Amino acid sequence: MCSKFAMSAQGAINSDVAGETSRVRRIYDKLAPKFDKRVSFWERHLFKDGREWVCRQANGDVLEIAVGTGRNLPYYPKEIRLTGIELSPAMLDIALQRARSLDVEADLQLGDAHQLAFSDDSFDTVVCTLSLCSIPDDARAVSEIRRVLRPGGFLLLLEHTRSRVALVRLFQWLFERVTVPLEGDHQLREPLVHLREQKFEIETVERYGWGIVERVVACKPSVGAQEEVRSA
Repeated sequence: MCSKFAMSAQGAINSDVAGETSRVRRIYDKLAPKFDKRVSFWERHLFKDGREWVCRQANGDVLEIAVGTGRNLPYYPKEIRLTGIELSPAMLDIALQRARSLDVEADLQLGDAHQLAFSDDSFDTVVCTLSLCSIPDDARAVSEIRRVLRPGGFLLLLEHTRSRVALVRLFQWLFERVTVPLEGDHQLREPLVHLREQKFEIETVERYGWGIVERVVACKPSVGAQEEVRSA
């Protein structure tokens, strides 16, 4: 299906991004033992059934970006073929244990979203839940996602994003003064901007939780559509 030795066509990441990526890896290695307990509060009160909503739409060869501790694993359809990457070895260890306990077949491996070690056009679906917020160069990650998706393939996204409500946005700005230094977690990013830059066809956008939570289905254009864009 894809080569684990294929590298991104974008070249090496710059030193600032590489340094921040190393910092984020260390943060999540340290957070790993208590991550599930911490994130479960936000999932109950803010993200609701977001993970299930995303994962149940996955089909075919599926890549999950930043699989974390494997919290999405119970929600995937049985018939998919799942590959997952995770930056933090400590988080990945927990995900591997969870996969075994759930009897889920998945190829879970260390990986960096900035440089996906897969060939072009390798996957039918890419899943990314609550992860673009902490990937240092989220624009590059979206570009890599597009590269490894097959034409006509889907990106399924759950993310917290910049609210359109001014008072909520102010709170996010204040909260980010704490979360970025401590956890590398950005509150004011707008994933749809990067999806449009990469010419994804946005099929579904759902917002809730004071405009903080965004659920997206986006399609990589088919070969014919891509040719039309290039010739326009």
